[in-house]
Amino acid sequence: MDKELSELFPELEKQGGSRFVDMLVKAWLLDGTEEWILVHLEIQGDDTRGFAHRMLQYWYRIYDRYEVDIVALAVFTGGKNQPRPDQYHKRFLGTEITYKYNAYHILDHSESELIAMANPFALIVLAAQKALLLGKIPEKELGEERLTIAKALIQSQRYDSEQIQRFLFFLKTFVYIGDPDINRNFDKEIELLTGSQKAMGIIDTIKMLAREEGLEEGYEQKSIEVVRKLLLAEKFTDAEVANFASVSDEFVRRVKSELKK
Repeated sequence: MDKELSELFPELEKQGGSRFVDMLVKAWLLDGTEEWILVHLEIQGDDTRGFAHRMLQYWYRIYDRYEVDIVALAVFTGGKNQPRPDQYHKRFLGTEITYKYNAYHILDHSESELIAMANPFALIVLAAQKALLLGKIPEKELGEERLTIAKALIQSQRYDSEQIQRFLFFLKTFVYIGDPDINRNFDKEIELLTGSQKAMGIIDTIKMLAREEGLEEGYEQKSIEVVRKLLLAEKFTDAEVANFASVSDEFVRRVKSELKK
């Protein structure tokens, strides 16, 4: 409900700000009724200053517009010691308000705990954990971490072929690795695990899904913009730019050559 949501905070756009609820979703219950609820999902990095107050603002503006039940979930993605506010409280001269909401940190569960869970979102959380390692460990090691998630997905035997392909598409774009050799190895390992040696390679499948979702071109364009800005800063080597932007050295050289034209 992105369009409806942006209308709730017009002053932010006027002020040139970009603060908005990350996602607002309309979801129907499965008990046979026509009742509907709103799910407010907020993703928050390291800086949590004023976060609880913003959560309250989002709640009362959304509720004032729709007057339906809202379930709010804050997902924190910072370091282990990141503050995780789960309520807002204000009191003044006998008047007070407390707003509590669901809060979860992607580091709340260990890798072994997440792999053992039947909930498919456990693997998404695990992928988010690995994404925190981008630029901090060698790509080869990150590739092994990514492969561990893919193996857990396939070996669980809980999902059909299309679900596996779509999750792997998410995994490959979220935990992005630019080294083609690592990606080819990932492809081979997946084909061995699925027994589909003659089937379309997972990388080709991912590209197909990207075209379906209209994301492939946008994702590459975003990477180009990031690399271009880093190069124009003239503070980093090509290898550092590739590392920071999570792309291959060849990708950086290609963008660099375009800048010289």
